[in-house]
Amino acid sequence: MQRRTIEPRPDWQRTVEEQGLIYPLTRHPDGTLRPYWDESAYYVFSLPEVEALEEVVEELHGMCLAAAEHIVSANRFTDLGITDPHIAAAVAEAWHRRAELPSVYGRFDLRYDGRTGGTDGSGGPAKLLEYNADTPTSLVEAASPQWFWMEDRFPGADQWNSLHERLIAAWKKQAALLPPGSPLHFAHSAADELGEDLMTVAYLKETAEQAGLDTDWLAVEEIGWDSLSGRFVDNQLRFIRSCFKLYPWEWLTTDRFAGHVLDTLDNGGGTGTTLWIEPAWKMLLSNKALLAILWELYPGHPNLLPAYLDGPRELAHTTGYVSKPLLGREGAGVIVHEQGAAAVVRQEPCCYQELAPLPDFDGNRVVLGAWVVEDESAGLGIRESSGPITDEYARFLPHVIL
Repeated sequence: MQRRTIEPRPDWQRTVEEQGLIYPLTRHPDGTLRPYWDESAYYVFSLPEVEALEEVVEELHGMCLAAAEHIVSANRFTDLGITDPHIAAAVAEAWHRRAELPSVYGRFDLRYDGRTGGTDGSGGPAKLLEYNADTPTSLVEAASPQWFWMEDRFPGADQWNSLHERLIAAWKKQAALLPPGSPLHFAHSAADELGEDLMTVAYLKETAEQAGLDTDWLAVEEIGWDSLSGRFVDNQLRFIRSCFKLYPWEWLTTDRFAGHVLDTLDNGGGTGTTLWIEPAWKMLLSNKALLAILWELYPGHPNLLPAYLDGPRELAHTTGYVSKPLLGREGAGVIVHEQGAAAVVRQEPCCYQELAPLPDFDGNRVVLGAWVVEDESAGLGIRESSGPITDEYARFLPHVIL
């Protein structure tokens, strides 16, 4: 793994916008616009390196599914902050019927620098930072613009990227499980001012159409409730029988219509119910408590970082730690606690994970976003940040296998 600089393509902004990336620039707190899509540099991997990372990702995915089974069988929902028995029962039922409710996609965030050792903490195997299992974004840039960038800059090279083909194949499998006679709705939140959610949903809708599915879309805020029939309806008053939502389950199960969601939840073929994608059992994986449960089940695993739910324990004195709210996106609420500082147990439920500083390439802190579609490794997206936390001001850089 190496970082190399390169001259951006002429008119690169228009190019990536035409390829589906509608927000190539990010507005920073000082009011300036800076590239989000950054092709002034790129990362190079060897094929054996990528193949080894693919194996790591699929092993981590299998471990996460085993952890989900443990949470359900041991009734550990409260560790995830799920205290409502109605919600816990719905998630457990969805898990038991997961053959009828498969997952579409997810993204593992990994710490990895490609080095084989070092006294500064560099090197060693890839480490799991977190699993974005329910509403992951940065999908479009990983699937499309970086592939076309590679074809422009390195024709004949390769890339860790089979996202588009695998998504289409996944939707074809989903087609047989969807309720017949109505379109699969795709929903995003109108509160997304940047357009990232809209862009992600539009791309997933396109891959579903290429798989032969009948689709439609609307904002989550436009979903209505017909009290006479007891059903969710779209803005044309059509019964929503199935819906992909880029809207976290923790919101869906706690907002104004949460009771209706749970009462009409299709966990496998119910009449008059709504099938939501991703399925409700993804709540088991989209929660930072998963990191602590993984460490409990697989202590010392080379691809895991020590993590706990009751406090930082020894991490405050040995390595430092990061406290992460159980639910959150884009680094929100994450606090870095350096080694030797007094241990802090936050009032809100958190996961306390060993501090593993992100690799520093010429002042750029990098995290690998490794994608899975269904149960298989499917691609890589790389984000860089200037600080220790990958937040909404991170940059996306392409990669190539040479």
